[in-house]
Amino acid sequence: MNDLNIAPYERGVLRLFHLDMRPEEAKFLREPGAVDQVLGVTGLDAEQIDIFPVSDLEDLGLYGYLLDGCGISDDQLNREKLGAIEGWVLVVRSAAFRGREATLTLDPRVRLVGLFTEAVTNWSGGKIETESALPFSGHQILEQDTNPRRIGSAILAVAFVTVIGGLLWMIL
Repeated sequence: MNDLNIAPYERGVLRLFHLDMRPEEAKFLREPGAVDQVLGVTGLDAEQIDIFPVSDLEDLGLYGYLLDGCGISDDQLNREKLGAIEGWVLVVRSAAFRGREATLTLDPRVRLVGLFTEAVTNWSGGKIETESALPFSGHQILEQDTNPRRIGSAILAVAFVTVIGGLLWMIL
């Protein structure tokens, strides 16, 4: 048996499996809970799982799918090995496990092709040392007059009274 351990809160890992089964069986894996059965776990997020025949990728192939579609770096991919895969594949992202620890007990018809890590962004940064980053170094805004101008309100009031007066004159 091939048991694979999934660490709790795992992120950015993509597992590619080859499905050695008839197309009807592979299509059935798209049904709710079916992938859970062949991987030996429960509660997978179906939105984070892809099941498809490699032929659907046409010229892109598995190499292009993983590189361009999934953000896997080129140094992790073997073009020849991926190009030799035919039939149906199953792609499971870390998010499918919803942050839980799991142990996969694979069905004999499911074979792990590879485990890949998605490129992550390094959000850390050093201290900014430019003068423009110092507090109060930006353009200073002059204080504005806090007394509101009442001319607009006065004009609006005169127009309103004129209209009401005109309406009353027409009625009477």
